[in-house]
Amino acid sequence: MEKLRLAVVFGGKSSEYPVSLHSAGSLIHSLHKEKYELILIGISENGEWYAYDGDIESIEHDHWLQEQYCTPCVLSCSTHFKGFLKLKEDGNYEQIPVDCIFPVLHGKNGEDGTIQGLFELSGIPYVGCGHMSSSVCMDKEMTHIILEHAKVPCAPYMCIYEEKDMDYKKIFESAKETLGLPIFIKPANAGSSFGIHKVEDFYEFEESMKDAFYHDGKGKVILETTIEGFEIGCAVMGNKELFAGSVDEIETAAPFFDYEGKYQMVDSHIYCPARISKELFEEARSMALQAYRALNCKGMTRVDMFVTPQNTIVLNEVNTIPGFTSTSRYPTMMKEAGIEFGDLLDKLIALAME
Repeated sequence: MEKLRLAVVFGGKSSEYPVSLHSAGSLIHSLHKEKYELILIGISENGEWYAYDGDIESIEHDHWLQEQYCTPCVLSCSTHFKGFLKLKEDGNYEQIPVDCIFPVLHGKNGEDGTIQGLFELSGIPYVGCGHMSSSVCMDKEMTHIILEHAKVPCAPYMCIYEEKDMDYKKIFESAKETLGLPIFIKPANAGSSFGIHKVEDFYEFEESMKDAFYHDGKGKVILETTIEGFEIGCAVMGNKELFAGSVDEIETAAPFFDYEGKYQMVDSHIYCPARISKELFEEARSMALQAYRALNCKGMTRVDMFVTPQNTIVLNEVNTIPGFTSTSRYPTMMKEAGIEFGDLLDKLIALAME
């Protein structure tokens, strides 16, 4: 059988660049190599694209960007030729045809619809959500608006737009009255807990807001009511026919599941399956599917939720390109549901090719 020409795109101009490298390395190791002809495309932290022909370990340890292994390249945005163009020093180029793209890009410029729009111009099938649902899921205000319209319970929130002369005291007093204390401050467009703060009083508020605006980069910040309880998640996959995997549970001693907790498991532990009742387990899966449909997701997402002390479920956020190491939450939940990592990758690629 002829192998599918699969381009794995990793790195990216994002604060989550290191996470992408670990995800990509683990994913490449786990692929059923007999099915695919691999094309590796690395994007540097400065946004430069390269065709990479070195070893996988160098990707994982961030030693991949070496001249002998990297050739500058671009994606052809003409459907006349579907693939990448290697740019040679003499001004010529070499065509690299591609059947499918697997973006392993987290955060800005990777899962926010930016690169998905580029893939759609190229006419090449790609794994994951389309440009619109990717953008909507990345933008926490848009996620709130759509999910609330779909009657999916979310935390009460306010959206604050950055202005020249901001009255932080007035904003804090309004948020305190509307949302109560403590308040969660989040960049509207960012991932991996960068710029997120839990504030108890005005003393912390102004600097936390400025930090959130900095990490957002687009001039808006979300303020949310603190939801008491613990976080759970559900892995969802599919296009027309959806499949919800298992549900996991996060136990953390930190005020929230921050970057160190997510990627270094500092003061944190993940249980899969979640230690909740069968009824709550199925309710979480059902809510994850409802959110997936409402946001018009395709391919895959990880839906994160909270379980309150009253045993109600409140949606937190939706991640369109979740972590992809062998121990990451999305593949772990799918494995618990009976789908091994390599088979999961086959299914996601097949969904892209539909």
